[in-house]
Amino acid sequence: MSAGRHITVEITEVPKLRNSTLICGLPGSGFVGKLAVDHLIEELKGVPFASIFSSSFPPQVLIQPDGTLDLMKTTLYYCRGKESDIVLLSGDAQPVSPESEYEMAEEITRLCERVGVKTIYTLAAYITGTFTKTQKVYGTSTSPEKVGEFSKHGVLPMNSGSITGMNGLIIGVGKRKNITGICLLGETSGYVVDAAAAKAVLETLSRILGLKLDLGGISKKAKDTEHLVKTIEEQMGARPSGESLPMQQPDRKLGYIS
Repeated sequence: MSAGRHITVEITEVPKLRNSTLICGLPGSGFVGKLAVDHLIEELKGVPFASIFSSSFPPQVLIQPDGTLDLMKTTLYYCRGKESDIVLLSGDAQPVSPESEYEMAEEITRLCERVGVKTIYTLAAYITGTFTKTQKVYGTSTSPEKVGEFSKHGVLPMNSGSITGMNGLIIGVGKRKNITGICLLGETSGYVVDAAAAKAVLETLSRILGLKLDLGGISKKAKDTEHLVKTIEEQMGARPSGESLPMQQPDRKLGYIS
């Protein structure tokens, strides 16, 4: 990496794609986007074609299923469709400094331009601080036309607030490059790894893009989330009045550990 530059990109191939859409899932509150996109990668049999490494990722390595280790990275995959193709982005972490977040967003959108991506979806969490039986999906977009279409897909449009981190920056930087951006946010407490919120976002995304997905795997994880929430609620009921609820660590059964 050159001086003043936080990232490096390794490209194994530059796929020729048709009418492609990028869908991003990065670790954040509830791991909502990460769970959703990792499910899409498995379901749609994504083929990796580029990796982005950053010196602003947390200073650690990740152990792989085969027992080896690797640096933390963001990986892009492509998936072939009948009439259009999809690019999926999944990351091990988000950069920890504002400068590197902007630099990462610039690099991601530069790769989008290179493979012809015209629309970007980021999948994120809408944090409420409370548990709910049914997860709503909220949305915002760089395009007024896309916002106008939210209602027919059951998406509640946002009209205030902000989106922090990469989920907002990627589509914000993309807007300057004439790439349409949409952020879909699954309602979550923010206390647990929330597969139920990830499932709600996937169901909404599949309606918007016309995808036929097997959600069996994410549905099982959503059941695990429900059991975890029930346990927490029971613990809260047993707590003395006024005692606060601690933030929960990711559940090992869902595949993520702190």
